[in-house]
Amino acid sequence: NIITFGLTLFTTGQLVYWLSTPQEDTGPSPDPALNIPAGQSLPDIYYFIVDSYGRSDLLASAYHYDNSEFIDHLRGLGFYVAECSQSNYVRTDVSLASSLNMDYLQNMDEMFTDIDNTNRRLLWEVLKHSQLRQVLESIGYETFAFATGFSWSEVDDADVYLTPSPLWSGLTEFEILLFETTPLRHLEDLDIISLKQLEGQRFRERTLFIFDSMDGLARMPGPKFVFIHIIPPHPPFVFGPNGEELNPQDFLNEQNQYPAREYAEGYVSQAKFINAQLESAAATLINESATPPVIIIQGDHGPWMQPDNRRFWILNAYNLPDHQDALYQTISPVNSFRVVLNAYLGGSYELLEDISYFSPAKRPYDLKAIPNLCTGR
Repeated sequence: NIITFGLTLFTTGQLVYWLSTPQEDTGPSPDPALNIPAGQSLPDIYYFIVDSYGRSDLLASAYHYDNSEFIDHLRGLGFYVAECSQSNYVRTDVSLASSLNMDYLQNMDEMFTDIDNTNRRLLWEVLKHSQLRQVLESIGYETFAFATGFSWSEVDDADVYLTPSPLWSGLTEFEILLFETTPLRHLEDLDIISLKQLEGQRFRERTLFIFDSMDGLARMPGPKFVFIHIIPPHPPFVFGPNGEELNPQDFLNEQNQYPAREYAEGYVSQAKFINAQLESAAATLINESATPPVIIIQGDHGPWMQPDNRRFWILNAYNLPDHQDALYQTISPVNSFRVVLNAYLGGSYELLEDISYFSPAKRPYDLKAIPNLCTGR
């Protein structure tokens, strides 16, 4: 109670100081690299990050899964699919921080050049408040974002932050933590509840909520930048090929780890479901938007349990109406929005060399360049 009282006084003092101090406009200023043509209609920009979605050749060799029907469907909608694309980094937060800032981490802050640095706070900060977001908001775009279940990737201060109703089924992450760290955990030992299944239900709800929102987004006035981080086909494995509900616990062994066979089965199952949802979402956005939208569907990295070089092989597909000629087979995420800003907003961003960097999980900035040996078809 004493600590709470002290914190309350401290917070109240901060609030009084803030209210009594004249506030300066700290909003983003227009980017001098842009020269938007007069009368240009600004397109809505949709950025789908499909977590761990690998390139077609990887899915075929690693999982014997042919996703050519999905790729052909995207092409039929007007997408350019970069068949030799690699991610620039091998982990979600590092990869997104780079793509959303249109640059390599090493160029952004000296903290990211310290190979012994393990602090990710700045990484998450530049992910949420990226250069791309500032540029677009400075010219009138509104930022939309969805809940993901991972606080570090949730852009919860976006102009519009979308999350399912709190009245949905399932427990919150805090409630699950409460069960895991108190005597309530014995309810799971007695098979009265399954925390993995409850957690999986929330992932299902978030994912379905995203795809159910596409029609409303397409009809909403713009311009808007919509950041959509979709967790599947990344675990937990909660979707069957047709969307049927799966228990994620069924794919784990007694040590709560994924055996290779079970991981492959769950991954392919979710990829099939996500393919159908992405096809429908892309068609809805293209057909119902007043101005032809920009849509990027991109893996942040490849699936787990692959050799280091293959963990960079990603799905990378672009719907850039009238500007597909700006794309090329080895384009990587660091250049995605440089191309978009140049094509639609009169940008003058030079394209960077497409490089992939591997780093260990616990040393995110200890980077080693991995070559792209893909030659395409």
